Amino acid sequence: MDVLILCGCIVMLVLLIAWAKVNTFLAFLMVSVIAALFLGMPAASIPQTVNKGLGDTLGSLAIIIVLGAMLGKLVASSGAAQKIASVLKNTFGYKYITWAMSLTGFIVGIPLFYNVGFVLLIPIIFSVAYNYKLPLVYVGLPMLASLSVMHGFLPPHPSPMALVTQFNADLVKTFVYGLIVAIPAMIIAGPLFAKVLINMQSSPTVTLKANDLPDNELPGIINSLTSALLPVIIILVTTLITRIFTENLTVINFARFIGDPTIAMIVTICIATFTLGIRSGKKLIDIMVIYVDATKDIAMILLIIGSAGILKQVFVETGVSNSLAVVLKGLTLPPLVLAWLITAVLRLCLGSATVAGLTAAGIVFPLIGPHGADPNLMVLAVGSGSLFCSHVNDSSFWLFKEYLGLSIKQTFLSWSLMETLVSVIGLIGILIMNQLLFK
Repeated sequence: MDVLILCGCIVMLVLLIAWAKVNTFLAFLMVSVIAALFLGMPAASIPQTVNKGLGDTLGSLAIIIVLGAMLGKLVASSGAAQKIASVLKNTFGYKYITWAMSLTGFIVGIPLFYNVGFVLLIPIIFSVAYNYKLPLVYVGLPMLASLSVMHGFLPPHPSPMALVTQFNADLVKTFVYGLIVAIPAMIIAGPLFAKVLINMQSSPTVTLKANDLPDNELPGIINSLTSALLPVIIILVTTLITRIFTENLTVINFARFIGDPTIAMIVTICIATFTLGIRSGKKLIDIMVIYVDATKDIAMILLIIGSAGILKQVFVETGVSNSLAVVLKGLTLPPLVLAWLITAVLRLCLGSATVAGLTAAGIVFPLIGPHGADPNLMVLAVGSGSLFCSHVNDSSFWLFKEYLGLSIKQTFLSWSLMETLVSVIGLIGILIMNQLLFK
């Protein structure tokens, strides 16, 4: 019965947003409260659950998204995004631009969480799309596919790292195996799938396209790249430092502090304000106006992301996700396939890839053993399952939709289908690797 209620709530949410045209934030609030009531949550506990779901989701993302939007606006208005787009255009040409975007997402996605990478790279997507006169989806999807694959498959991202620990897997083996599986997933779901979407048009409301500047007024390419990708550099360098100075706690603690995504973004904003703003002749008060405009652009996006967290919290606290996972565990399937399926269904219901992966981990752990699945491949099976079919209850779905200005239908046909491709291709790669390594 709980599973039917869960499915009904998701259908209701889609109908309210897509058919009745109810504001997305309000639709999430209404469906979350209705779901809590029907799933038996005490009425007095619902307000607390709503606050916790909204707070937990925005607590980890709000600062990063706001600072990322400020940086993105500055990168666009200063001409840095235009400069980067121009260099990409001259280096790779029209024919290979989607491959260049995929490679960029792959490199940036190694150290950065998905949401951080998204807000940092979105101004480059806009600038490249306008320079080439190509649809935003066609240009952006390959980059975001790479970011998503790295987030779901490979350490040091939160879910894979937690799974490595829970399954007692080997970190290096998991990373190498994950890389082998990730590359074909990125290629097929990125540049190749993007060709299908080359005619998909959008109407973005977020203004990350600035007026084109003359070449002599653009910042240099080194300044542009360094300022735009400084959080990547900071996090990558501090991660390497913690690996090198393993016995120096003072250095490790300082590196972890600077390498935290929030601190890295704060440091970047301070530096970029000078390198892309004051150094280029802008007054500090004018730069602050740019930052205010950036926060106005993303206010509703933040609310939508937070409200998606409310519905997830309701499902977690009512225990419906665990009930569903236990039912699925009874299926007679190979361990890797079963781990993927349980995680994929949880992803459909909960929205969050990280929560789906960690919830599934406790259910499928007994499948690992002397006669069970390889723990390294189990990490990847759960990771690929956690990326399956992102839809309306996932914050990343709304980031993609709102920034790129797509309809619900277009987002399903692009983002959701891309995530499904990544997940299924990942599973196929894992099964092939299992046959080759343990036949």
